[in-house]
Amino acid sequence: MERRRLRYNIGLVVAGLLAFVCYVGVVDRGISTGAMPGAEITLFTTAFKRLGYLFMMAVANVCYPRWALSESLVKPSNSARYRRRYVSASGFGSQCCCRFSIPALVARSYLFHHSAVVGHS
Repeated sequence: MERRRLRYNIGLVVAGLLAFVCYVGVVDRGISTGAMPGAEITLFTTAFKRLGYLFMMAVANVCYPRWALSESLVKPSNSARYRRRYVSASGFGSQCCCRFSIPALVARSYLFHHSAVVGHS
């Protein structure tokens, strides 16, 4: 289980880095087009996001064993397959979706404000 947890954490770190790159790209685009004039990326905001991400990693690790609890409730006939297919995939997938929720919300905000800026030009 701990070997899987290491892979899980490495995957979450990679997902977090990719999500941050997406966030920076969207915010940079929003600033350069004038759709997000108040947005900024500074060392303070980057450090704040890192602390928030470390907190979310801790939450993900607290939730990690709870996914395995579902196995005792469902009692599948092939527990290894169930663990691999449903528990690991759904737990990791939901945590990755959480990582990309902020960049997705910022992108939505950019698209909404960008269309308003373009519409008034």
